[in-house]
Parts: sequence; structure tokens; C-alpha cells
Amino acid sequence: QVQLVESGGGSVQAGGSLKLSCAASGYIFSHCGMGWYRQAPGKERELVSSISGDGTTRYREPVKGRFTISQDNAKNTSYLQMSSLKTEDTAVYYCAARNLLSAGCGAFTYWGQGTQVTVSS
Repeated sequence: QVQLVESGGGSVQAGGSLKLSCAASGYIFSHCGMGWYRQAPGKERELVSSISGDGTTRYREPVKGRFTISQDNAKNTSYLQMSSLKTEDTAVYYCAARNLLSAGCGAFTYWGQGTQVTVSS
């Protein structure tokens, strides 16, 4: 049973920083990596950043250069360091884990409970 627990959300002024954490149980990061999504009010959930099992990172264009995804395989924890935050970054942030298939890594199937990030001007 895969369980993901996020922490680190909160309220910050524009230009500030926050670091989100996602602790996983029942999941091995080095296999399929992790993803971070966000959902703003009235908008669809979107993939913000992902890291694959080999450490390859990807970022949504609006957060490139401001957000950094990482993971500590020994702690089974993923991190999303967010800097130079903007009001448009306000959303509920979710970490996600992939379904491990016999043929490889599947879609993001497992979700954390979400953590609120609010950026004020």
C-alpha cells in the first residue's frame, strides 16, 4: 500500500520561499521517481515538476528557474523547493507516485492529501 504525506505548505508573501516535503511509504523512489502537481481554485490539476528514477527532472515552464525538485532515496522523501514565489503559484500542491508495472513505470496513480500554498502580494 503506497501512502504519501505532504508537509511544508503555508502562507508567504510574493518573492518568498517554501519547501514542500512528501514522505512515502510502500514506494521506492529509485524505481519511478515522483511528481508534484498543483490545483488552483477553479482550475484543473497540473503537473508542476517531476523527477524520474534516474534523477532526470522536468518543470512546467512558469516555474522553471524558481522551483527545484529533489528526492532523498534513503529517507523515501521528495522535496519541492519553491523560490521567488508569485501570487499565481497559489494552489493546493500534491505529490504523486507512479504505478509500478511489470513493463515499467505507469501513470501517476497514488496521491498525497495535498498541502495549501498561499502567496500574497
